[in-house]
Amino acid sequence: MAKAKYSEWLKSEGLEKLTMWARDGLTNDQIAEKMGISRSTLQDWCNKYPDISDALKKGKDVVDAKVEDSLIKTINGYKTETLVYRNVKKSELKLKADRTVYMNQYKLDHPDATKEEVQIATLNGVSEYEEILATRTVHEVGPNPTAIMFWLKARRPDIYRDQSFARLNEANAKKTEIEARIAETQLKQLKEADNPSNQTIIVDDVAKMKELIKKDKDENSTDNQTD
Repeated sequence: MAKAKYSEWLKSEGLEKLTMWARDGLTNDQIAEKMGISRSTLQDWCNKYPDISDALKKGKDVVDAKVEDSLIKTINGYKTETLVYRNVKKSELKLKADRTVYMNQYKLDHPDATKEEVQIATLNGVSEYEEILATRTVHEVGPNPTAIMFWLKARRPDIYRDQSFARLNEANAKKTEIEARIAETQLKQLKEADNPSNQTIIVDDVAKMKELIKKDKDENSTDNQTD
């Protein structure tokens, strides 16, 4: 059945549909489904009939260009502009001038119109009010980090590919683990230092050392007498 249908898609109408579907962002699977064929059949037709392949490529190129433009825009940052208008009543002089211009043009377009018809048309065609710009606001949108990273991964995969980030994350995890172990060791040392039984007295004065030794002997002698 598919072989009997390929000729429909070689006509201008069929090719325009293919281009439109591709431009709308449909995948080859979705386009094949709309055509009533399998994806493998569509691929076979693209290989056999350049017109079908070109029609799909033409539509996809348009979408790709639009997406690239949007991506570059978000990478670089951009500005948006908001304009607010308000209605104001025209001056008598301006209103008269606008109605005269409209009336003369209407007479040229409708030479058989009566004076009353011209006047009615002019009243309906020219408003007493006009829009004027009230405020103009410019908003600046900064670069998008996600778009920047996407672009770098696509353009510089040797540096910014996911594997590189995985290795970096692994290295950071190891570094964190080592730092945690060091902190734990330091905390243990501090606790031991706070324990009086583990304290070491450093004496750099000989006289002070003798005094401490004598004091220690006296304490031992007192303990023995008590016993």
